[in-house]
Amino acid sequence: MNEREHFVELLRGLPLVSVDLVLVRGGTEILLGLRTNRPAQGSWFVPGGRILKDEPRADALKRVAARELGIADVAGLKPQLLGVFEHFYPDCFAGDIGVSTHYVVIAHRIDVPLGFEVPGCDNQHAELRWWPIAEAAANTDVHRYTRDYLPLLA
Repeated sequence: MNEREHFVELLRGLPLVSVDLVLVRGGTEILLGLRTNRPAQGSWFVPGGRILKDEPRADALKRVAARELGIADVAGLKPQLLGVFEHFYPDCFAGDIGVSTHYVVIAHRIDVPLGFEVPGCDNQHAELRWWPIAEAAANTDVHRYTRDYLPLLA
């Protein structure tokens, strides 16, 4: 069994634990990425990713922020726990193959000042964009799991 097949088998029986980075600029905007991969492909979503085996949560935040956003020192931005959430998807990274994905998500709010720009964008996102929070809350192209975070940002 190759690594991909093994990971699909793990998804059949286990949830993934992940971190989401909820970047809030100037208290009025949220950073969202247009996802290019599954699950949630084609939706606007906050950046995030799974925690690897034996990886402390702080290290996962650092890795995800660096890989997806080009932010080298996320700890310097003082992430704050937003809450723990569950996300359920009917598909998985390998496609619609009858294997669902269940995430236990540890979401972190990261406040940045007006004018803050994200240094980079990875291949998981077609683009990154700052959305006014009220606009994101009203737009159905923003994934419902991301919209769940928005009332907590007031």
